[in-house]
Amino acid sequence: MNHVQSPRTDDDAIESEIKAKGLTAPRVTPADIEANIVGEYYFTASEGVEGHDSRIEGHPGTPVPQSLTILTFCVLCLRNGFTVTGESACASPENFNAEIGQKIARENANQKLWPLMGYALKDSLSSE
Repeated sequence: MNHVQSPRTDDDAIESEIKAKGLTAPRVTPADIEANIVGEYYFTASEGVEGHDSRIEGHPGTPVPQSLTILTFCVLCLRNGFTVTGESACASPENFNAEIGQKIARENANQKLWPLMGYALKDSLSSE
C-alpha cells in the first residue's frame, strides 16, 4: 500500500521568511510558543488506563487492548495553567516507535497553541 505524506510546515522557516520580508508587527513566534510551555508529559493510552485502575471500566480484570499501547499522548502545561494535548496513533503495531510517537504528538499539541496564542495577542492588541 502506498502512503501519501502531507507536507509539514516548518515554523522556524516561516519565521525566517517573515523576518527577511521585514514584517515586524506583533505576532506569535515559535519562540513565544516554546516560552509559554512550562511542562510536557508523554504517555500511551495503555499507560493511562493502567495508571488509573489496570482494567477497563465496568469490566474488572479485562486486559488492556493492544491498540491502546500504540496511541501516544503529549500534554503541554502552559504558564497560565492551561493545558493542551496532542495525539499520535500508529496504524500498524509493528511500526510503533515511542520516540516518533512522542514527536508527532508534541507537534500536534504545538499546533493547537498557535490559534490560542494568536487569539490572546489579537485580544490584547484590540484593547490598546
